[in-house]
Amino acid sequence: MNRQKYLNQLVSAKWNGFPKIITGIRRCGKSFLLKELFYDHLLSCGVKAEEIIILELDDAKNSQYRNPLELNRHILELAKKKNKKFYVFLDEIQRVYTIINPDLTDGKIVLAKDDDKEVISFVDVVLGLSHEKNIDLYVTGSNSKMLSSDIVTEFRDKATEIHMAPLSFREYYEHENSKPDNKLGKQEIFYEYMRHGGMPLAILKPEDEKENYLKSLFETTYLARISSFSKNLQKKRKPLKFVLPNKKIKGIRLCMNKFYL
Repeated sequence: MNRQKYLNQLVSAKWNGFPKIITGIRRCGKSFLLKELFYDHLLSCGVKAEEIIILELDDAKNSQYRNPLELNRHILELAKKKNKKFYVFLDEIQRVYTIINPDLTDGKIVLAKDDDKEVISFVDVVLGLSHEKNIDLYVTGSNSKMLSSDIVTEFRDKATEIHMAPLSFREYYEHENSKPDNKLGKQEIFYEYMRHGGMPLAILKPEDEKENYLKSLFETTYLARISSFSKNLQKKRKPLKFVLPNKKIKGIRLCMNKFYL
């Protein structure tokens, strides 16, 4: 499946001195873009496979590297040959937990709370590794913990963000139209796109499995995340007052209202 728009952004950002942060909703194709499309691009350009370091942080066998200090040590060890250049892919970086600086806890690893100040997180790891002259760093993270506003706040002008979306109709159409057995016209393909949307895995599934996959995806991933976020928001919400002018606008009278955000 061709995601040329995003692949071009990665290619143009190679060795620009900043970590590349790929964000987007779950299952929109971030890992596929990085570990398949961009990986193949690098190989086609003459980069050797041993010069590409890939670490999947959502894999149980890599759970020890969710500790930010262990992750940092591990990558530096793999890329210790300073005379060689390495491409480093950290997939699902949001799985790295935030800890209190061990210098303040007698060397113990203590998970940080929201209001703790002296902490070490994946942000510190990403920024630290990006300073290594022989490392070109790429990370993926889902929107649930890496919203665009958070990226701007945490990294400011120290990272290149590539925000990925599900398939556009152009991408969907090009994929469907490239099938040797395709008999659908552009309008019929558009109807299918409106029906099933642009989630890449849904498109690759057999027709009788698409709807079940999408239903499961929304119920177990998106709606569950919205519900969890809403509960956290209820705990933290503060009353905000918005004073609107006491006048009529097109027959509707506006007055002081109180909202909770």
